[in-house]
Amino acid sequence: MSGPGVHLCGSIPLADTAAVFEQVATRLGRHISRIPDGETGERDNWVVWQLPKLQNHPDLVTVPPPSPEYGPSERVQPAPGIDPATIELGKLGYAQAAADSWEVFQRLRERGVIAPGTRFQVSLPTPIAVVGAFMAGPQAELERRYEAAVLAELTEIVDNIPHRDLAVQWDAAVEFALFEGVFPTWFGGDAAGLLAGVIERAARLGDAVPAEVELGYHLCYGDFGHRHFVEPADTSKLVAVASGVATALHRPLQWVHMPVPKDRTDEQYFAPLAGLALRPETTLYLGLVHASDGWEGARRRIKTARGFVPRFGIATECGMGRRPAEQIPALLDLHAQLAESPD
Repeated sequence: MSGPGVHLCGSIPLADTAAVFEQVATRLGRHISRIPDGETGERDNWVVWQLPKLQNHPDLVTVPPPSPEYGPSERVQPAPGIDPATIELGKLGYAQAAADSWEVFQRLRERGVIAPGTRFQVSLPTPIAVVGAFMAGPQAELERRYEAAVLAELTEIVDNIPHRDLAVQWDAAVEFALFEGVFPTWFGGDAAGLLAGVIERAARLGDAVPAEVELGYHLCYGDFGHRHFVEPADTSKLVAVASGVATALHRPLQWVHMPVPKDRTDEQYFAPLAGLALRPETTLYLGLVHASDGWEGARRRIKTARGFVPRFGIATECGMGRRPAEQIPALLDLHAQLAESPD
């Protein structure tokens, strides 16, 4: 398909960062303009690695969730006598991981493995992701504390990596669990207020990224245990968030990624994309590539999507994580084959 090429959301379960960079650069070549480090090692299950860090914080204690929920079954809250407004969460680990991966990226670029002009992509979770999944009350104050910590991580990242070489992606998944009533929300009130709150928060995070750094959002319905929070009825909530954030931002937005479930080749799922309001500089990537049905399944979803949005790039639904490493080379090759195929 002629178009904007391939996007990688973040997770790629290979042996280490070097293996990710080498495999992606070699197999996707000109079809990829940003390469993530794969979130290997302790980061292999998205934000789950943040839970033990929170549990080890001296001002927080572990409590069970109010009822069985999607994902890990523990949360944290302020210890007795601790004012949540005074909690300093400290280092979250994202800046250190980015610094380590940036060194590998530079070495491989100097060797010619990574093409000149390719950016290093760093994925960061929105505070809603960690607070909604892992923190009990008072969630509003704890969200402020986590936002301060993640923005400090962002500052360290952009201070240490040249802006022309960097792309930052904000990962928004738990937002859609709030929309669907899977997790309780601590802001917004009704549906309209919740949407406005999500957009305002996501735009604030995006505006914190310097203008010379590329910016994108990964919108997601979850992948814990290879299942969604709920199966999305269509793309309407995704379109509402993407359009709202694109409008609210005070800086350019380079891309938005949206998931496409494997069994959705019907027009109903894709129809809301006709109302997507993105600026000309923003690329839409649809996560319609699935390893289980390969070329034919992706082509069916591409054909249906084209009826509502004529130009888009391709991706997997939610990264490539949590699958056997031996599947990754073939999955990368599939992306390249789809990107190269005629319309």
